[in-house]
Amino acid sequence: MKIVVLDGYVLNPGDLSWSGIEALGELKVYDRTTPEETLTRIGDAEAIFTNKTVLTNEILKACPKLKFVGVLATGYNVLDVNYARKLGITVCNVPAYSTMSVAQFTLGLLLEICHNIGSHSIGVMSGEWTRSKDFSYWNTPLIELDGKTFGIIGFGKIGKAVAKIVQTLGMKVVVYSHYRDKNLESDTFKFVSLDELFSVSDVISLHCPLSEKTQGIINKENITKMKDGVIILNTGRGALVVEQDLADSLNTGKVYGAAVDVIAVEPMQKDNPLLKAKNCIITPHIAWAPLEARRRLMNIATDNLTGFIANAPINVVN
Repeated sequence: MKIVVLDGYVLNPGDLSWSGIEALGELKVYDRTTPEETLTRIGDAEAIFTNKTVLTNEILKACPKLKFVGVLATGYNVLDVNYARKLGITVCNVPAYSTMSVAQFTLGLLLEICHNIGSHSIGVMSGEWTRSKDFSYWNTPLIELDGKTFGIIGFGKIGKAVAKIVQTLGMKVVVYSHYRDKNLESDTFKFVSLDELFSVSDVISLHCPLSEKTQGIINKENITKMKDGVIILNTGRGALVVEQDLADSLNTGKVYGAAVDVIAVEPMQKDNPLLKAKNCIITPHIAWAPLEARRRLMNIATDNLTGFIANAPINVVN
């Protein structure tokens, strides 16, 4: 079997091994692939892996030997999975590999907004503490989370993990989700409508899939429903947020702070309004990327192709 990895660098910049997939056939790994290179690089491969390289219907149709597409991610909007099915192409994704990594990162973003640990450390290193007349100083407001309300939009595995973590900090949790289990509700946890979540939350965190219903869910109209001084976190998908609306609300102070690990267009464009917004933390889509999570992703991707070859495919999305 000829196997091609179209864009393997972000998953494996050199600290992992492709040996598991290599054992399954003749493997060619490319760090990155442009749209112009995609068709040629697939060639007569029977199996390919892609992370963010888009596979148009025209490309799929032009590759009659292609029978398997492994997406090196949970999301699989880089191709039309229904069209792939019509062509007899099995598409598999990698679910739930980064649950705890993303949950941990979400907490890290929140704590950075609350304490500005990084900027205070930089201040100390630059001599601010040695020049201080007092034993203690702070350059920004410091926020205690105990007793505050944490709103979660989307309640998959990551949303559930985040809920568990923030409850240990003494926070109350409210959740908006199509999935509701009343047995989970307690004095510190309940399911609510979206409008109620907006109105009662001190912190709002996005953990829902991107769809027609959720695209731009953080927008000017919905921000007006929120508490003054709300904190917004996004480790889901960039397009869940109307970035200009969020930037405007940060600059007016309606939103106290925001931390986003994802942007609507990635890599980030120079004119993105969040780059000039007040009290906004932006990280380059790394919540998923600890070595442990990437190793898990590699193993599941290998298992996906192994199962397909054995006529027992797993994690099939089409």
